Amino acid sequence: MAAKKQYAVIGMGRFGSSVAKALSGMGFDVLAIDADEQRTQEISGIVTHAVSADSTDEEALRALGIRNFDVVVVAIGEDIQASILTTLILKDLGVPAILVKAKSELHGKVLSKIGADKVIYPERDMGMRVAHHLASPNILDYIELSPDYSILDMKVSGTMLGKNLQELNIRAKYGCNVMAIRRGEEMNISPRAEDRLIEGDVLVIVGRKDNLTKLEMAYQ
Repeated sequence: MAAKKQYAVIGMGRFGSSVAKALSGMGFDVLAIDADEQRTQEISGIVTHAVSADSTDEEALRALGIRNFDVVVVAIGEDIQASILTTLILKDLGVPAILVKAKSELHGKVLSKIGADKVIYPERDMGMRVAHHLASPNILDYIELSPDYSILDMKVSGTMLGKNLQELNIRAKYGCNVMAIRRGEEMNISPRAEDRLIEGDVLVIVGRKDNLTKLEMAYQ
């Protein structure tokens, strides 16, 4: 049986603590690190270990055995310099996967150049989700996959109800693909053309951003 992954999360602000709690709730071993001792105390009862340490101190991270963790999430908020330096140290220590929170596109570009395996933009992504939901209440979620492609969850309503995928013809009309249909707790990940849609269904759709926008506007 494969050993379960071990995660370290550096920075116990709102985003970092949320990630640490979620991973811990999923049953993973989580090390929470923050320079503020009060923050580490607040999360100590939830995660596997919580330590107060300066993440820009290479020896401190080395002493914590940070290189032994499968994934390290750098969730440092305001201090961009600390975020960059921490990422550099983690890369130098040989951490297998480094995910870093960025405050801006420029910050993200720097992080990518110095070796971050994935750059996360929580504020931007949340803003994007809220905007799409405001523009079209049928959009339940919106996730950017790349600069050109996104995936969205669209609630079936209006003229979609009672039709099947062949009749909607979303691929031909909008250049987007229906990847799955969620019905209650069940997820149909290989929907057929004749699958008919009912109230409460949610379509999981992937496509180019401009095509998804056309689809959203068509089914507002």
